[in-house]
Amino acid sequence: MGRGRYLTEEEKAQAPKVTRELLNRIFSYLKPYSAQLGLVLLCIAVASVCSLFPSILTGNIVDVLTGKELGGWFGAGVSALVRLILLSLGLHFFSNLIGVGQSYLNTWIAQHISFDMRNQMYRHLQKMSQRFFTTASQGDIITRMTSDISGVESVISGSFTSILSNIITLIVAVIAMFQKSWVLALVGLVAVPLFVLPTRMAGKQRWKLAGEAQACNDEINGILNETLSVSGQLLVKLFGREEKEYRRYEETNGRMIRLNIREQMAGRWFFMLLSTLTTVGPMLLYLVGGILIMRYDSTLTVGDITVLVALLGRLYGPVNSLLNTQVDWMRSMAMFSRIFEYFDMKPEIEDRPGALTLTGARGEVRFEHVSFSYDGERQILKDISFELKSGDCIAIVGPSGSGKSTIVNLIPRLWEASGGRVTFDGRDVRDWTLHSLREEIGVVTQETYLFNGTIRDNLLYAKPEATEEEMIEACRKANIYDFIERQPAGLDTMVGNRGLKLSGGEKQRISIARVLLKDPALLIFDEATSALDSISEAAIQAAINPLIEERTSILIAHRLSTILAADEILVVRDGAIVERGTHQQLVHAGGTYQELYETQFQKGLPEKA
Repeated sequence: MGRGRYLTEEEKAQAPKVTRELLNRIFSYLKPYSAQLGLVLLCIAVASVCSLFPSILTGNIVDVLTGKELGGWFGAGVSALVRLILLSLGLHFFSNLIGVGQSYLNTWIAQHISFDMRNQMYRHLQKMSQRFFTTASQGDIITRMTSDISGVESVISGSFTSILSNIITLIVAVIAMFQKSWVLALVGLVAVPLFVLPTRMAGKQRWKLAGEAQACNDEINGILNETLSVSGQLLVKLFGREEKEYRRYEETNGRMIRLNIREQMAGRWFFMLLSTLTTVGPMLLYLVGGILIMRYDSTLTVGDITVLVALLGRLYGPVNSLLNTQVDWMRSMAMFSRIFEYFDMKPEIEDRPGALTLTGARGEVRFEHVSFSYDGERQILKDISFELKSGDCIAIVGPSGSGKSTIVNLIPRLWEASGGRVTFDGRDVRDWTLHSLREEIGVVTQETYLFNGTIRDNLLYAKPEATEEEMIEACRKANIYDFIERQPAGLDTMVGNRGLKLSGGEKQRISIARVLLKDPALLIFDEATSALDSISEAAIQAAINPLIEERTSILIAHRLSTILAADEILVVRDGAIVERGTHQQLVHAGGTYQELYETQFQKGLPEKA
């Protein structure tokens, strides 16, 4: 008796409604493999029948040993005994051989369906908008991609075939028992419920204790995550709480051990009763069969009773397994429902019919009375209008949370404008295909993301066919090649997970080189220096300044020192453009820009910057 054979209250409450539509959708994944599935069904039927014949032949072996002549091909004596034993061994071998073939086909079908579903899910998630990834839990997304689909795989390879095998075994065994003696068959079946009930009672108790043990284990994991993490263990040391945390861990660990012991010992009385009850059925068969043979001169033989006892033993497993199929069934339906829930989410942003491919872009951008809201209620952007011509640079500044990043995210259609329109090279951004539009836009964000690999790997992500010379040139422009040259491995230097082996400034400059290698028509720098120290900021600013002179670009900056060379500065506050102009026009205008400027300059920014 393992864990997980009973539904929790939460699972019962959230059990999906099984409809014909849901079942048809599930079986649609089996349809491409219908030929292999047919072979599996055939293998199950043959293996189930063959596995029962040795039990039947055991009765004939007993009859031969007691001196009864079977007649026909078997005959009597030693030759009959040898034939029966060889036939029984041959059927065992053939049944196991068929089982191996069935297992391979099961695994093959399950793996291919899992392959199809994972590919479909990954492709679907790639199409989802930024809203989906900012609202959905990352853990939930990963769980549906991995655990749920793996669960479906186990359903197909395990539960589905187990149910069929148990049903066939049960039917064949019952038919064989009634063929031997309908009286003894009925006597044997009466004992089956006595075997099942204790099993279910013990299982319920163990499942309850297992749930408590799991909750305790979760508590222990929480303590470990809090106190053994880099930040957590430092806090424990600084406040001298080592002994207190040890006592807390010891108490919780002891509670889990006690629960584990109770779980392991739970149901032992039931299993003791169970082992007794499993002998009740055979004893009844021996009793009634013996009376029939001795008192009523029945045609029954000792071999027949032996066969009935063996077949009855083969019934216990399938009956108990089938009684628990509701659990597997409901969990399977729940997993399918969770997966289909994601599949049914329509991508908010996709190519409209007849979308055009953008080529030879100039990078011109125009906002025409654009408004935006995340939830349809609270306005994030209000009546945003501006124009960026080819070769120009616009800077967007303002307090945190004013909507600066949201504005630029509307250009590559990471979000969709709620009102008004955004144009790129004179056409609505929705007129261009998403792929071709985003190919012409390069974005350097505040939170630089590097893949765990080499500098070369991260650069080639932008342009897989880039040459060594192109990568070096991009790195020179990003003011990072001197650093790369000093590394023993050069471009093949490992950056670590999320670039943790590099400083913030080094990561940022590599991300700039990556964008330059992409060679977009429009460059967007979204707070590219706000999280860096002054030395790193200066290095990155030295890389950015030449770029904005030769490319169409947008700068979003919290530090005003990075945007002084912009052709126009847009000051955004509470989702609206409240001021616009050059630095010289805005610095003494008495508005938000002057307030921001004076605040930063009082902290040491030189006036003549």
